[in-house]
Parts: sequence; structure tokens; C-alpha cells
Amino acid sequence: MRKDYQYLLLDLDGTITDPMIGITSSVEYALSYFNIKVNRLEELCPFIGPPLIDSFKEFYNFTDEQAQIALKKYREYFSAKGIFENIVYDGIEEFFQTQISQGRKLMLATSKPEPFAKKILEHFKLDHYFSFVGGATLDGTRSTKTDVIRYVLEANHITDLSVTIMIGDRKHDIEGAKNNGIDSIGVLYGYGDKAELENAGADFIVEDINELTKVFS
Repeated sequence: MRKDYQYLLLDLDGTITDPMIGITSSVEYALSYFNIKVNRLEELCPFIGPPLIDSFKEFYNFTDEQAQIALKKYREYFSAKGIFENIVYDGIEEFFQTQISQGRKLMLATSKPEPFAKKILEHFKLDHYFSFVGGATLDGTRSTKTDVIRYVLEANHITDLSVTIMIGDRKHDIEGAKNNGIDSIGVLYGYGDKAELENAGADFIVEDINELTKVFS
């Protein structure tokens, strides 16, 4: 494996933390406003990763207006409770420590609104590992993973794309990396499967955090 990557961009949900309870509970709360009942929170796992507006439209055929209302209701629950219904993946902090000790810089690149992402990292005492935290804007002007990655690269004046790599669990992470001309790693311990990551064109696909560490060793 290559050892010369200097900048590691990481997704948050499904890559650093498992946000299943918080995100699905927030979606359930939003759907209840429209009198849509959910039998099991697990049914809502496809909402983990992609921009929420897109998911409400895709999975429930919401109009633009309905999707905006759903997003507002989602954030009502998420900002008060769902944001911390979240679990840090075992081994990810050790991965961070190893990469930093080898001189690499870690940067967050998430479709989650940046203020929420910062709160989550601070809550779990992970914020000090990151030299930069990049996320979506609350007003939707920066929402896609392609836009977020571009923002992180530009804000940090990263011009050598050959030493930069994106790490994430969904096709949006891989596609966003390709659209910005950087390599990518798809992780299978999150919410995307191997076919999704392969079809998106991931440069590497790893089963777990131990295997992820080996990419850089």
C-alpha cells in the first residue's frame, strides 16, 4: 500500500461514529409530523450518510417544500437529543493517534451541518485530533459531499491532491473524492456495502479499522 498520504479527510457518520439511534430517531420524529409510521428504526438506516433533503425525496417522494419541513422537524429532535445518541467506533481513536504520530493531518469532511459535527467531536473528546472540521451549511448552500470536500481542500490550500485521500462508508464519499481528484477508501464497518463502494470506484475497500490502519503502514 502507498505510504505517502499526508492529508486524511474523514467522513463522520458511519466512519468515526455509529449514529444509528440518533439519526433514525430524528427521521422517525420528522416522519411522524406527516403521520408516517415506522415499524423499526433499522428501516431508516439508508438515511445515514446522504444529504437528508435528498433522502426524504427519494424514499418518501416528498416535494421540495415537504423535504424542507421534514428537515426542520428532524433538526428539532436532533439538536436537542439525537446529536449525542451516537457511539464512537472501537479502535478509531487509536487510528487517529497512529496517523498523527506519523505526521499526517486529519480533517473532517461530513455532510452533517458543521456546527453539529463540531459539537459531536467535542462531546466525544475527538476534536483535538482534527486540524480542520468541514461540514455542510445549515442553509443548504453547501450540502453535497463533493462541495464539502472542495471546501476542505480550498480552506486548507491543499494543492497536491496526490497526497490526499478521503475515507468514508458511502458512495457519496467515494464520488465526492473522485469529483475532486483525490483517492478514496471505502470502509465496510459503516452503512455502505461492498457493491456500493466498488461501483462508486473506491481506490481501496477495507473491512475494519485494523485493515484501514494497514493502508498507511
